[in-house]
Amino acid sequence: MNLLNRELIEVVIDNALQNDLLRGHFGLEKENVRVDQDGKLALTPHPKAFGSKTENPYIQTDFSESQIEMITPAFESIEETYDFMEALQDIVSVELEGEYLWPSSNPPMLPEEKEIPIAKMSDLIADEYRSELADKYGRKRQLLSGIHYNFSFDEKFLAKLYDIQERHKDFKEFKDAIYFKVARNLMRYRWLLIYLTGASPVFDNTYIQQCVNLADSHDNKSYYFPIMNSLRNSMCGYRNEKSYYVSFNSAKEYVHDLNRLIQKNELLSVKEFYSPVRLKTTKGINPCQELVEDGVAYLELRFMDINPLHKIGISKEMMHFIHLFILFMLLKVDESFHEEDQRIADVNQDQVIMEGIKGYLNEPEYSQFTMEEMALAVIDEMKDMVQLLFPKNEDFQHILDDEKQKILHTELNVASRVKSDIQKSSYLTYHLEKAKIYAQNSIQNGYRFAGYEDLELSTQLLLKAAVKRGIRFKWMDRDENFVLLSKGNHQEYVKQATKTSLDSYSTVLIMENKVVTKEVLKQHGIRVPSGEAFQSLDEAMSTYETYRGTPIVIKPKSTNFGLGITIFNQDYSREDMKKAFEIAFTHDQTVLLEEFMTGKEYRFLVMGDQVVGVLHRVPANVVGDGVHTIEQLVHEKNKDPLRGKGYKTPLEKIQLGEAEEMFLKNHSMSWNDIPQQGEVIYLRENSNISTGGDSIDFTDEMPNSYKELAIQSAKAAGATICGVDMMIDSLEEEATDTNYSIIEINFNPAIHIHCYPYIGKNRKANEKILDLLFG
Repeated sequence: MNLLNRELIEVVIDNALQNDLLRGHFGLEKENVRVDQDGKLALTPHPKAFGSKTENPYIQTDFSESQIEMITPAFESIEETYDFMEALQDIVSVELEGEYLWPSSNPPMLPEEKEIPIAKMSDLIADEYRSELADKYGRKRQLLSGIHYNFSFDEKFLAKLYDIQERHKDFKEFKDAIYFKVARNLMRYRWLLIYLTGASPVFDNTYIQQCVNLADSHDNKSYYFPIMNSLRNSMCGYRNEKSYYVSFNSAKEYVHDLNRLIQKNELLSVKEFYSPVRLKTTKGINPCQELVEDGVAYLELRFMDINPLHKIGISKEMMHFIHLFILFMLLKVDESFHEEDQRIADVNQDQVIMEGIKGYLNEPEYSQFTMEEMALAVIDEMKDMVQLLFPKNEDFQHILDDEKQKILHTELNVASRVKSDIQKSSYLTYHLEKAKIYAQNSIQNGYRFAGYEDLELSTQLLLKAAVKRGIRFKWMDRDENFVLLSKGNHQEYVKQATKTSLDSYSTVLIMENKVVTKEVLKQHGIRVPSGEAFQSLDEAMSTYETYRGTPIVIKPKSTNFGLGITIFNQDYSREDMKKAFEIAFTHDQTVLLEEFMTGKEYRFLVMGDQVVGVLHRVPANVVGDGVHTIEQLVHEKNKDPLRGKGYKTPLEKIQLGEAEEMFLKNHSMSWNDIPQQGEVIYLRENSNISTGGDSIDFTDEMPNSYKELAIQSAKAAGATICGVDMMIDSLEEEATDTNYSIIEINFNPAIHIHCYPYIGKNRKANEKILDLLFG
């Protein structure tokens, strides 16, 4: 059997188009119904946290209020697409209080038909359409959910292929011919993908009674057909009432046939044509007209079940396999796909779903082959394709080998594995346990934006909040954490989460320069520590005798994140002071020496006229166990997954640097000392999270008088968003002229420490930024 178009393969090789062929754009759409803690369909409305059901480009509703649809943008790699879908799943799961995303295409425990809530949209036409679907197909059937795999070839690849072949009048006609060829082949061979992605073999006894009556059961709760692998794609699934034959020869014929079905009242609209493969346009406002005028933009494969074995319902390996399958559909010989061919393809689909892969194909040309033999032949030809085009890519060969094993050993395919696991418990128990495990994983990943872990954590959190609200983002400079946020015509440029248009350049300069900050605050009657500035090490060291024995702080004039700061609140030597100045001068040409203010330090996060959060930051520390050295205890504490480097985790790793070593020395300790059981050993005087400190939320405990001082300090500098660092003697007392001091105002405050404190609750500072920017 020779399915590959060897001539076309040679064109790709001769013109070195292999890498261009691999490029494309990938997208996923996924529906999940929401369930309560017992596995019953959640009857609550679509969560308000996701904003407008129609305007949010990422999180929408499908047929029912209980059915969430998650949509990724189109990315240039499968990895980016997969990660974004995981991020969407995390965002949605965290918002579902007491509810879960059901990890199966088949519905959970359902109420009576009339109790299933139809999605209420702001568009009357959309509401009417859903009601008509409910009447035509039934509400239970509408709750079958799945994954749509969207793909487009790289435009440059198509343009190069067009220039080489020169067989069409224009590029649009050529591109449409490519997509329609692939669509025809996908429709003909879809039975193989349905076999490999089928993951809905069992359903609940509350599903459609007619299907329950026809099925088998061991417990009168979980029902199945003997060999069926995909209820969703079967006669009991969600598809058109009968097969509609639409031409896949050209956009003109395709659109003509669809319009004819609508005019005959066979279909309510183009959207009701539930073809396993759709040819899509970019805008989608008037798809038929756009398809003829603008041509095909991408393919939508609509028949993938949600795989409960994977958190997001599909694996990266399967996404890569489908991509290779699409490329094979392009590079194989073109076969006819007229009405009779379509009828046979439908029969093959039903046969593989209900009878498995052992039966014979229903096509005259291949009737001597069983489906298993044809499936193995297709995989082998795909392996030949990969060997010819990508001989060094072992990953592709491994992916194909894995799928081949599922054909050779039916117990390895997804449906068989799911069915076997369900039979050890029940349909509801199995899927509810999966749902809870995946939800817990999403909660643990609450601070992480999958696929964007290279960003500062504050930026990750801001983008997650933006996606939740349906605010689009576009990278301006990813290395700089510089992004463009947009909603409708409203655009905002944001750098590092808190650098926004809300603060002027002069305001930033005031906060950046600690000398100027102190002068501005003093002019507004706000207490700040006294001190002086130095431009050289010699000048600074000439003051040793003046300050000797006085508690002091040495720090760079312009710095952030607590870098270069040394605090001496006990006796210190000339050498200690010199080393502290040397460290500070590595960060700035001007260094400050300030009096050490008594009390505890608190970080106030000010946004607008509000203190969003207050943290007491405990300096980097370890707790002794009587066995391990201080250095060993640091290494052990740094193993906490919440601790990392570069502000990409809620807490930073404790450093083993000069500043820590000096602090230990000043307290007559070294790295090799072994603290007693329960003894707290501090490693720094300054309490910045960026230097390994712990964060404890004090927002609710903080008296309003101190919050007002923080707001006044921000206003004095003209700041909308800033971090105010305040020393307070005692929270038992209201603020006076002498029991507090503002030691710094930070122009780029980290918000993640308020969203994920070491102790305390999430103050949702990322949401507050969006409130200020977008209202």
